[in-house]
Amino acid sequence: MVTKQLSGKTDDADVMRADSLAREIFSDIANKWALLIIETIGDRTRRFTELRNEIEGISHKMLTQNLRMLERNGLIERTVHPTVPPRVDYTLTKAGHGLRATVDGMCDWTHRFLSHIEGARRRFDAPVNG
Repeated sequence: MVTKQLSGKTDDADVMRADSLAREIFSDIANKWALLIIETIGDRTRRFTELRNEIEGISHKMLTQNLRMLERNGLIERTVHPTVPPRVDYTLTKAGHGLRATVDGMCDWTHRFLSHIEGARRRFDAPVNG
């Protein structure tokens, strides 16, 4: 996997620059599955099966890909227990908890403006009389 490297320049943190490390990270985590995984893990330790059962619609493949990406970016920690079969647990890291605060804010925003958005969509999608 090719990835951008931190160069120590302020450009690294500029999400508006196509070549910035921040843009790459933002692209990784700004998807529905990653945000739902972060929210679902929350303050608990979760197993793969628990996550798959709680996040409706996520496939085994998408859950695996997103867990690997979140681990790679230091947002979750994966612990493999030497049992038969192996037990794997996932918890949020400090950075993951920081992102979860943002996800919680997005969830609150969604609840607060759900009716507004639903009305706007209805008006937008309404046939034009004319």
